[in-house]
Amino acid sequence: MTSVDTAVPATSTPLRRPTSRRRGSSRRRVGQVVSGALVALLLVIVVGPLVWMLLGSFKTQTEFLEQPVWALPQQWNFDNYVFAWTQGNFAQYASNSVLTVFPSLLLVLLFGSMAGFALEVLVWKGRGAILITFLAGIMVPTQMILLPLFAAYFRLGLTGTLWPLLITYTATSLPLAVFLMATFFRAVPREIFEAAMLDGAGLIRSFFLVGLPMVRNALFTVGLVQFFMLWNDLLIALTFTNSGSLRTLQVGLLNFTGQFGSVQYGPLFAAICLNVVAILVIYLFLNKQVQKGLTAGAVKG
Repeated sequence: MTSVDTAVPATSTPLRRPTSRRRGSSRRRVGQVVSGALVALLLVIVVGPLVWMLLGSFKTQTEFLEQPVWALPQQWNFDNYVFAWTQGNFAQYASNSVLTVFPSLLLVLLFGSMAGFALEVLVWKGRGAILITFLAGIMVPTQMILLPLFAAYFRLGLTGTLWPLLITYTATSLPLAVFLMATFFRAVPREIFEAAMLDGAGLIRSFFLVGLPMVRNALFTVGLVQFFMLWNDLLIALTFTNSGSLRTLQVGLLNFTGQFGSVQYGPLFAAICLNVVAILVIYLFLNKQVQKGLTAGAVKG
């Protein structure tokens, strides 16, 4: 008997190599780890000084001079805050800042929105040149105009008051405010203003009743940006405040000294904490309006 051997081809299973999906998932994990490490590092960099400043506001002068920087305060009391508010004249400095910053901010928003409305909504000859002139004002350094302004205020008899700060804050903030408000008005459809004109609304009513409500979030955005710039100003306030009763908050913190000119670190840190907390509360309160304003300014029509 002859047996016929039937050869069956052997099918060998090839070795599986890592797929592109697995490679993509591993790269994604590495990316998440790296991004998480970067976020943690940034968090330490940002939050670390704030925590150190808050802990320092509870320390005494002896603890600052004799103990290490990272040492915790021995007692948790608010004596430094009371000292900063009363004997450190924090209340007076904050009052001067409020009296100069908020009226200036109101004038900047009013004049800036009016100029932005006139430059983008109204049609008239030469508006492009006027807009370029406002943009040129952004490029002028503040240091160049301080000496001429000081001489002008001295001849007008305004030195020794808060008027130089109010006028200078308004003038230096207007170019950026006009540019931003013109950008936001550019995103508003022209048909809305044409329909308001056809319904009998005049120029002033179209601006206050139609234009301003539509750029309300933009007003919050511009107002918050300008508020931070004016509230944290040191150069202008240091130039035009010639007495202790006229010092703003930033100038007062710069000259926050105790008896015989020695720096009181505990009350100084407490005053800085009060300043930072106030600004942080304002930012958190207006955060949503600012995001809406930035989104509205980025989309045309």
